[in-house]
Amino acid sequence: MFGYYILIGAIALVSWLVSSQLKRKFAHYSKVQLRNGMSGREIAEKMLSDNGIYDVEVISTPGKLTDHYNPKNKTVNLSESVYHERNAAAAAVAAHECGHAVQHAQAYSWLQMRSTLVPMVSVTSGMSQWLVFGGLILGAAAGLGFGFWIAVVGLVFMAFATIFSLVTLPVEYDASNRALAWLKAKNVVTPEEYKGSADALKWAARTYLVAAIGALASLLYWALQVFGGRD
Repeated sequence: MFGYYILIGAIALVSWLVSSQLKRKFAHYSKVQLRNGMSGREIAEKMLSDNGIYDVEVISTPGKLTDHYNPKNKTVNLSESVYHERNAAAAAVAAHECGHAVQHAQAYSWLQMRSTLVPMVSVTSGMSQWLVFGGLILGAAAGLGFGFWIAVVGLVFMAFATIFSLVTLPVEYDASNRALAWLKAKNVVTPEEYKGSADALKWAARTYLVAAIGALASLLYWALQVFGGRD
């Protein structure tokens, strides 16, 4: 268990460092005002229109960094600051979320795979570690048998969450690539503003990368605990 705490501590530290850097980047690029004067909402609506998407609504959602695309009701949800403000950070986020809408419209396979996993992961992720830990305790107390198989079920549940994190990576990176390509092709931002948008999205993507590495490392650790003790 001590090794697990070291692993979790290291991942948490890296996650905190990346998250802190992301917040600093967005704070910095939020001060870079767009020369075209467009708000995040206007940029999102233009990107959707340019991609022939007219059945997706751009709405404002409370909170900070709460931006997301909802494929169920086809809405691009922009946090209040992104929705209203007219800066490089807002442009990056708005275009990125519309990148997901474009993926949806074009039936992007990785997005479809992630959407398929959502219901399963929402049910299994909360109980996976408890099943593994409980199974290991039962196995230690009463031999392998029933406790071992409980732990295996927990590992399977944990694997679903890990797969979800890994599948999320191409979805997020592709959405950013679509956003940046559109911002440049349509001259929505100046070259200097483009650099800010690209840098902001780069750090946002790294949060997903750290999460995926953490999920994979945790899965491998518990798999070693479950199977490593067997003769």
